[in-house]
Amino acid sequence: MKIPLFTLRGFKRPREAVKSALGELEREVMEEIWRRGETSVREIHAAFDERAAYTTLMTTLDRLHKKGLLERRKDGRAFLYAPRISREDFTHSVAKDVIDGLLGQTDGETNPILVCIIDAVGERDSELLDELEKLLKEKRRKLKSEK
Repeated sequence: MKIPLFTLRGFKRPREAVKSALGELEREVMEEIWRRGETSVREIHAAFDERAAYTTLMTTLDRLHKKGLLERRKDGRAFLYAPRISREDFTHSVAKDVIDGLLGQTDGETNPILVCIIDAVGERDSELLDELEKLLKEKRRKLKSEK
């Protein structure tokens, strides 16, 4: 019997966590900066085909800088912005936060969560289970070598 899916109160799926970590415009701006590398407000404004006001984009870039996602440097009278974190590192950080949240809601009883993760991986693709096993072995080796 297949158990129906439901959402736990306070739990966000990784996609939802990314959306709540950044607003829609912030996500679009980050995608553009990850694609371009270092860039100016003027270049972002042009890339958006002027569908967002210059000042709105300037404020968005400033907010992303204050959130620690962008670094900036002065270039004449303007700032140039560059990603401080890669897209992959950002996604990993959000996923880690979601998993930490899940494990933190278990009152020390992590086994059911781990079983659910393994079941979900197995239902999608048995090769992913092999990959998970490989990753676990690598992690164990790494932890042993650090001791």
